[in-house]
Amino acid sequence: MSTDRLGQLAEAGVSIWLDDLSRERLQSGNLQELITQRHVVGVTTNPTIFAAALAEGEAYDEQVRELAARGASVPDAVREITVGDVQQACDVFSGTWETTGGVDGRVSLEVDPGLARDTEGTIAQALDLWKAVDRPNLLVKIPATEPGLPAITRALAEGVSVNVTLIFSVERYREVMGAFLDGLEQAEANGHALAGIASVASFFVSRVDTEIDKRLEKIGTDEALALRGKAGVANSRLAYAAFQEVFSSDRWQALAAKGGRPQRPLWASTGVKNPEYPDTLYVTELVVADTVNTMPEKTMMAFADHGEVHGDRVTGIAAEAQEVFDGLERVGVDLRDVFLVLEDEGVDKFEKSWTELGDTVQSQLDLARPDGSS
Repeated sequence: MSTDRLGQLAEAGVSIWLDDLSRERLQSGNLQELITQRHVVGVTTNPTIFAAALAEGEAYDEQVRELAARGASVPDAVREITVGDVQQACDVFSGTWETTGGVDGRVSLEVDPGLARDTEGTIAQALDLWKAVDRPNLLVKIPATEPGLPAITRALAEGVSVNVTLIFSVERYREVMGAFLDGLEQAEANGHALAGIASVASFFVSRVDTEIDKRLEKIGTDEALALRGKAGVANSRLAYAAFQEVFSSDRWQALAAKGGRPQRPLWASTGVKNPEYPDTLYVTELVVADTVNTMPEKTMMAFADHGEVHGDRVTGIAAEAQEVFDGLERVGVDLRDVFLVLEDEGVDKFEKSWTELGDTVQSQLDLARPDGSS
């Protein structure tokens, strides 16, 4: 009898979320199957995922024809398509949301990445998406850019559950947690029930190794090369130590006493990009309770096949993780620049995917119009 490796991961306190969503998954029953058989308890989406889903297969054809027939604009069509998928996914996860008391069963939908540097625009769209989806298990994704921080606070203050995305540095993560605490305090002052507000903080992993490894290889010394593939996990372990510190503070305890739920760390970008590294690296090495690991299906199936749970791999080893970062600075890696580059690239990548999504919708609307007009 095969070992249920994903079951062991879930038992260790890691919530398994799928980093993918498509109408085909929804209509075929594949998403429900992953919930039933693979312990999946949530889904994350982003513009890249939606662009890929829409470009493949025929699942969206009927809706696109209907949108074309009534002359829908591209922005309106994108909104209806993405909101519709997320609503369906929220409904599929409604049982999980209920049985976990609202901890899991969550589905994320991102604000337009073009608003990443626009605080007021982000706030307006976050509130609009929350109302449009109209599901209690939605998480609105807001990027952790500097202009995004006050938007996170404002959205939470209005009772909106938030997935904070594109976090790369522990310094920025601390600011995110501060924005979260501010938001809950304001939500409570605004009369919102804190127990109804959820949040996760998406801390990116593999992209950190990709950028730092490139710099280590350019430096080229034995000491530098020995540090390859270590920064992503070390960075996440330092983030978890910060999480433990903040969520044991008196300030947090006061919010918890009023029903507040902690903002769980979510390990994102956990698909391994360097084929020389174990394909389950960012799952096995980041096992710790009260976290989420959102995985591409390929990574999930790899772990189901040969992943290993060795117990808690995070708590109490912040000093060891710090040694990795001390070593990186010693060999000449400019960590501040690394994190600036990663944030800019992350926003740029999602903006390009959003444009691609719009272009795909435009071409499909054009094809669906009876006269073929654009």
